[in-house]
Amino acid sequence: MVAVTVFGGSGFLGIRLVQRLVDRGMVVRVAVRHPERARAALKEAGVDRVEVVFADVCDQVSIAAAVAGAAAVVNAVSAYVEMGALTFSAVHEAGAERVATEVAKAGLARLVLVSGIGADADASSPYVRSRGRGEDLVKGAFPPATVIRPGAIFGPGDALFGAIADIARFLPVLPLIGGGRTRLQPVYVMDVAEAVARIVVDPGTAGRTYELAGPRIYTFREVVELALRACGRRRLLLALPFPAADLMARIFELSRWPLLTTGQVDLLRKDNVASGALPGLSDLRITPTPVEEIVPTYIGRSTARSPD
Repeated sequence: MVAVTVFGGSGFLGIRLVQRLVDRGMVVRVAVRHPERARAALKEAGVDRVEVVFADVCDQVSIAAAVAGAAAVVNAVSAYVEMGALTFSAVHEAGAERVATEVAKAGLARLVLVSGIGADADASSPYVRSRGRGEDLVKGAFPPATVIRPGAIFGPGDALFGAIADIARFLPVLPLIGGGRTRLQPVYVMDVAEAVARIVVDPGTAGRTYELAGPRIYTFREVVELALRACGRRRLLLALPFPAADLMARIFELSRWPLLTTGQVDLLRKDNVASGALPGLSDLRITPTPVEEIVPTYIGRSTARSPD
């Protein structure tokens, strides 16, 4: 039995990761800012054999309590929208460093940080820059940490294909951010969860950085077209320059659950594909799942009754 603390275990990736760890017979502690909300989400996903505790990556005391007694820690906390004190820097940099520091203090052997393809400490984008700096800070505080950099993650409830289908419900025209030329290499959420589960129990992955990407590269235009086919809709596609996309994202961010964020726009400014210079899914003996095999199973179902 392996005791694993998962920070952010009630998020899009976190829930799948917790499911996979439990299925492997591991004892899991989910560390989140809203325990009751997390318990409800995990129960809805069929995961109730886990301990859920309060922890905030901005609060060192709660982090220390959450990692106590664990054999491994996964930090899957992320922020796509800055809200008050919860800035990209506070979460991805200072927060990630606090977790790594407490892991080191507790004498634990394993820490996995979920980052993203394209993370760059020198990037102009606050979101991308915070991811890169966060990696550096974590490695400085706990050198054996393993970093995973997933590409755009897809699966039921995602912020990629699902968000495009949701926008298509309300708008007769869909924006092609940056002209739709950005290249993406989407990766299935369950493949990422399986990768983390394997990394946690494999000491040979310590200190390494993995790029987790799917089997095929698409332009953003192709991603939009695929989402529209999956939900059975036809929409006019209009090229949208990045400044206009930023404005649209800021308007969406005024809602509680924004369909588009400035962080997502920033990720589309540069190609989001594996470099090929780092190990990936194949090195973990995982065959990446094709987009076409999964997306129609949840896009079509979630939008089937929506008015066209």
